Amino acid sequence: MKNVLLKSLIVFIVMSLSNAQFISWTLRLTYLPGGNYGILPILIFMECAIISIIGFVTVLIFKKQYNSIFRIAVLFEILYLLLLMISRVNPFLYFFERIEDNLIDLLLYLNSFLIFFTILIFEKCLKLISSKNKNLS
Repeated sequence: MKNVLLKSLIVFIVMSLSNAQFISWTLRLTYLPGGNYGILPILIFMECAIISIIGFVTVLIFKKQYNSIFRIAVLFEILYLLLLMISRVNPFLYFFERIEDNLIDLLLYLNSFLIFFTILIFEKCLKLISSKNKNLS
């Protein structure tokens, strides 16, 4: 992908939808009550939409610096983690007080890192495939 704006838009959309979907799956796997946590995936998606807009504007302003999927994913991850910190979501409280709210906070961070590393692996695979295609040509 050569177009930086298209690439950034795709990365932001994929990371936003993945964060919302992963927290939905996580809630389903932990069997937490849906009445208390059922709206959380929608809230995470709204947060990610705000982050995507901020990130896209940042990429528009500094277009030359964001030429790889890695840099765009790092931008999204920094903004996401910053917004979680501003929201007073502390992942380390679960290790001191094991309650459901602290577990959700921890899982928000773990899901985010899992998605980030998945994007990095995807970028490495794309580079590997493109280098093999160049060698065959």
